[in-house]
Amino acid sequence: MLDPAAPQLVVNSRTLYFSWLPADPDAVAALVPPGLRPRPDRQVFLNQYVVDDETQTSGFGAYSLTYLGVSLLGVDAPGGLNAGGWWTHYVASSRRVREYALARGAPVLAGRTRIDVNGEDLLSETEIDGTPLIRARCRVGETGHAISSGHHRYFTRRDGQLLSSAYPFVAEPVAPFEIESVEFLQPGHSMYALRPANPLTIGFGYYSPRSSFAYPGGLNVHAVAAPEPARPLHQVPASLARSGLPSGS
Repeated sequence: MLDPAAPQLVVNSRTLYFSWLPADPDAVAALVPPGLRPRPDRQVFLNQYVVDDETQTSGFGAYSLTYLGVSLLGVDAPGGLNAGGWWTHYVASSRRVREYALARGAPVLAGRTRIDVNGEDLLSETEIDGTPLIRARCRVGETGHAISSGHHRYFTRRDGQLLSSAYPFVAEPVAPFEIESVEFLQPGHSMYALRPANPLTIGFGYYSPRSSFAYPGGLNVHAVAAPEPARPLHQVPASLARSGLPSGS
């Protein structure tokens, strides 16, 4: 088992990453634990990626992964460009990756992700036990000279504590890029609560055939502010109440 406190590097993964507004905002908000706040629009994010060869990682080996969750308010990643996110599902094909992520508090499931590109057509799919759960179709172009880089911040929960860390990334997105459809295929699965609204409203997104990122060493405990004590009700002196005079200045 990999040490969950050790950093890990992944290079040149094939990555589809985007967000949308959900069909059921209240169900999405209910997935966020106390101490964190969803965005007012209840934006949901999805990252599907494939690491084709073990030489692309520092210790994970080859694997595929899908994570999705809820964008948060007030806990942005370094730089302030990307909102923090609460992971609701984390579907990995590799036991090594699952054990590493589980020890860091991720909501781990065993499953597989595939991304197939045929000319301008991209099809991505996430499955568990051979049953497809999420399917996306996109129009994609060629990689150019543009680079997308920065940090993401993701939250998990372990032993009753909220944990977070900032994940640096560098990606080479394609252009043009258009998301045509996103399907959640199993109404009985908990993922279905995150399905997109109709019509589909996309927040951000890209596809990159070469996306690199790191899992930082260690995790930070997120301090949850204590609720403010209830203020005592203002008591009106009996003499003022009887006189009809105002009780305050």
